[in-house]
Amino acid sequence: MINKTHLTSAVAAVTLALAGQASAQEIDETSISYVGSWSSLSLYQNFEKPFWSEHIPEASGGNISTEVTTFDQMGLGGGEVYRLMAQNVIEVTSTVADYAVQDAPELEGLDMPMMAPDVETARKIAEAYWPVLDDAFSERFDGAKVLAVVPYPSQVVFCNTEISGLSDLAGKKVRASGRTTAEFLEALGAEGITLNFSEVPGALQRGVIDCAVTGSLSGYSSGWYEVSTHLYPLPVGGWDHVVTAMNGDKWQSLSPETQEWLLKEVEENYEEPVWSSAVAETKEGIACLTGQGECSRGDPGNMVLVEATESDFEQVSRHLEEKLLPNWAARVDQRWVDRWNETIGSVTGLKASK
Repeated sequence: MINKTHLTSAVAAVTLALAGQASAQEIDETSISYVGSWSSLSLYQNFEKPFWSEHIPEASGGNISTEVTTFDQMGLGGGEVYRLMAQNVIEVTSTVADYAVQDAPELEGLDMPMMAPDVETARKIAEAYWPVLDDAFSERFDGAKVLAVVPYPSQVVFCNTEISGLSDLAGKKVRASGRTTAEFLEALGAEGITLNFSEVPGALQRGVIDCAVTGSLSGYSSGWYEVSTHLYPLPVGGWDHVVTAMNGDKWQSLSPETQEWLLKEVEENYEEPVWSSAVAETKEGIACLTGQGECSRGDPGNMVLVEATESDFEQVSRHLEEKLLPNWAARVDQRWVDRWNETIGSVTGLKASK
């Protein structure tokens, strides 16, 4: 016998199902061409690719079709993709924000050495700075719309030479993950070197550079442990946030309903999983590189894990406040400095000034 409660529940379930169908029917029939970040790394393989190639077409009920590739598969270095997006060559793209700072120095404010010592702070910073990024992208890249900000694992230091702490980087040639990281390394007495990510293993092996900065899991996935001996786990390079943006013309071509739907899907089914995995991927990356802990990704390396000291933290903080923030403030207009102080400054307690 079906009682009133069962009948009410059944009707509610049908109503919700129909509402979902109605929502899908409101989504524009369109196609999206997506150019993602490094094809060999976990971020693309486990998150970007399945989200854009599978989830979006399925969640839209087939209304949105997608074409998915990466900038390295296109023969690009990653720093030019936002420019190509502004020129209507690319519709949606993702790259490391630090790769594009020559075009938009405002992006540097998002991620600096040790500004976010943990992923919780890194996320608060990204959320606070989002409106600033959105405005900067719109101004710098012809109306582009920011869709997502996600991190790589903590950006640590790989060395193919013995080190016992941060001060040992003095006098060494170190591949930096961005301009502010290079400035920090130079403050330590090291030489910051600019190298494409894919060129690093060979450079370490040949002794062209002594050390290099990247994410722990990224370094493992790319075999850096095979050409490095020592691992320094302090996030010297920050978190290398990856920003996803859509071409301005493409964004404006979408109905308000589709825009709202897409932003919600990106937040819930791409951003949230990536942020949730950042801590675990950082820890597993270190375990896989050193053999200290469980590594589910393959055979572990045997790099020496160098412990950070309290004086290391103090040294990073001093350089951040005395050099990195003033240098960045000098590269942008005062309004961006003011907005940084209102957003990231309120999260971290730091203050930028010219």
